[in-house]
Amino acid sequence: MQREWASDELVESWTLAGDDWRLVGNKSGATRLGFALLLKFFEIEARFPRYAEEVPPQAVGYVAEQVGVDAEVFGHYSWRSRSIKEHRAQVRAAFGFREFSRGDEDKLAGWLADEVCPVELREDRLRQAVLVRCRADGIEPPGRLDRIIGSARSTFEQRFCQRTVERLPEACVAALEALVADEDSSRRGLLAELKADPGQVGLETVLAEIDKLTAVRQLGLPDGLFTDASEKLVAAWRARAMRSYPSDLRDSPREVRLTLLAALCWMRQSEITDALVDLLIRLVHKINTKADRKVEHELTDDLRRVRGKEGILFRMAETALEQPDEQVRTAVSGRRREDSAGAGQRGQGHRAGVSVSGAHGAAGLVFEPLSADVAAAVGRAGFSLQQHRLPADHAGFGAVAALSRCRWQGPLLRWRGVGAGRGSGAESLA
Repeated sequence: MQREWASDELVESWTLAGDDWRLVGNKSGATRLGFALLLKFFEIEARFPRYAEEVPPQAVGYVAEQVGVDAEVFGHYSWRSRSIKEHRAQVRAAFGFREFSRGDEDKLAGWLADEVCPVELREDRLRQAVLVRCRADGIEPPGRLDRIIGSARSTFEQRFCQRTVERLPEACVAALEALVADEDSSRRGLLAELKADPGQVGLETVLAEIDKLTAVRQLGLPDGLFTDASEKLVAAWRARAMRSYPSDLRDSPREVRLTLLAALCWMRQSEITDALVDLLIRLVHKINTKADRKVEHELTDDLRRVRGKEGILFRMAETALEQPDEQVRTAVSGRRREDSAGAGQRGQGHRAGVSVSGAHGAAGLVFEPLSADVAAAVGRAGFSLQQHRLPADHAGFGAVAALSRCRWQGPLLRWRGVGAGRGSGAESLA
């Protein structure tokens, strides 16, 4: 029950009216105040307080004023006497409730296991569900709900694990068991890799994630393994498996162990696929950024120097020797027009050359053809090598289009690095 009450809430919920006064009757002293508080508390919560401190102090003072008893006497109300048992029976009868029985416990635990545990995992939510169900059935809830909730959880876990294992093929069961087997070190390494997140953006990381996804798919998990289970439930089992060491999994019961491993691999399969898509997008952005940076660097270097500076000086000297008596403006202006026209053509050619050579340079810096074994690994992972194309309005479309004109061999490209012997342009990719 809430501890703080506003004035209007206090009046609305804790005011004695109508039949309340008839039930209070001619009781006096601590018995009168205690009964009135039990009555209003049960009306609000559909249960009795477990101890005096559970009743809000504001409610004690407000009800004490109504019944004409000092609030201090509530401390003298006995919670183990015969009187309080009679008071509880009188309140239950007034609201049409009955006491909780052993049969109710089994029935309530079964209802929790069938209806609530598959969709709700938090204990406070399960406790609230029990109280709501007891109110609807007109049953006074038991003082301690831990046993009922624990029994319901245990029953549901057994059913969930049994149903999951029954859906696993024998080959899949053997593959899952090998993930935590002592004698199979390679499989134990796979389990550690499945729990790890992707590394730094790069082609090697992409290939590692492809290998990881291929290994998970080779386990042979059925497509409809968890179709009737909530995503929240599978995620909880996945998180439990992530926290468990291989030794913990080996010590668990067989059905629990297989369910934990199946939930982990099931969710990691979709998570690795999403990570691969994200890695590929970030890799394209990284390639585009490096290509842009290389082209910008070449343009900046070109702007800092004067192209053909020595030739211009020599031509000016030749003009002065050829026409010593001519005015400087008349002699030099004609030659300047010719040089400007040539320079304009050279500039256009330079800009086009920078565009193409920049893309080719980025291709030589970033990519080289994939080997046959890597291409086969990509195919085993289920990826179509021709489906990953950028839209025309994408920021990296220009760079990718320029790279595609280089006519490299192989379905994909591998990171080359900046080592010695790297070819440039189409020569390194043809």
